[in-house]
Amino acid sequence: MYPLPRLIARCALVLAPLLASFAVHAQVLRVSAIPDEAPTELQRKFKPLGDYLERETGLKVVFTPVSDYAAVVEGLAAKKIDLAWLGGFTFVQARLRTNGEALPIVQRVEDTAFTSKFIVPADSPVKSLAELKGSTFAFGSPSSTSGHLMPRDFLLRQGIDPERDFARIAFSGAHDATVAFVASGRAGAGVLNASVMDKLLEKGDANAGRVRVIATTPPYFDYNWTVRPGLDPALRDKIRDAFLKLDPADPAQRELMALQRASKFVTTHPGNYDGIERAARAAGLIK
Repeated sequence: MYPLPRLIARCALVLAPLLASFAVHAQVLRVSAIPDEAPTELQRKFKPLGDYLERETGLKVVFTPVSDYAAVVEGLAAKKIDLAWLGGFTFVQARLRTNGEALPIVQRVEDTAFTSKFIVPADSPVKSLAELKGSTFAFGSPSSTSGHLMPRDFLLRQGIDPERDFARIAFSGAHDATVAFVASGRAGAGVLNASVMDKLLEKGDANAGRVRVIATTPPYFDYNWTVRPGLDPALRDKIRDAFLKLDPADPAQRELMALQRASKFVTTHPGNYDGIERAARAAGLIK
């Protein structure tokens, strides 16, 4: 028989690796996304990506939908979300909220030159932005880069002040909802992310068929995947590398990439969003 102290020590040596292994397998990667589309669509898009990240990281991946853009920012700041799909403006808000500790790690190639599209009802006589003065106008979410901030900045540069020149401004809350607003006549015009507009047209969406595009913004940096403050650097690098490995030429990854509307993922860095922060300050959306 071993003396009790030695027996405890030996048990600790045997149990330590087992407990460590259990801790690793019990870890969860908590993922969320800004609600820029319907919740069912966000879940559909994420499922194959979540399965892929589970295989690549060895962690259980849990997707948590949120009700608004601010909830994602607060989730990252409170370390209740580990990884989040953000628009450029939401990233700027997260960067400010976390004193620069929230870090963007990857974005789609498409996000390095993103655009927004202005739409009107298909039977509208309007052909230019200048003709929208006096109309009702629908943005997406107030915190949306492509559905509000950058289109607003573009309108101001064109000499159109939304508060002064539109009869009424509405916020639909999501890009597909903006299309529905304009298609139904609830708004005389609106603006949304170009990628969602293209997707709706490809799907034969009835609302998309009842609107037409009259203008497109200049390109800007937009969406990215951002990690929370304090995330283990080794895990952060593993997540980044998993995205960078994705290849639409691989049959097993083709659907995943198509759902993300991505031809390739590339690294990104905070400086890419300095222009969005300048636009937000100029528009008075952040102080």
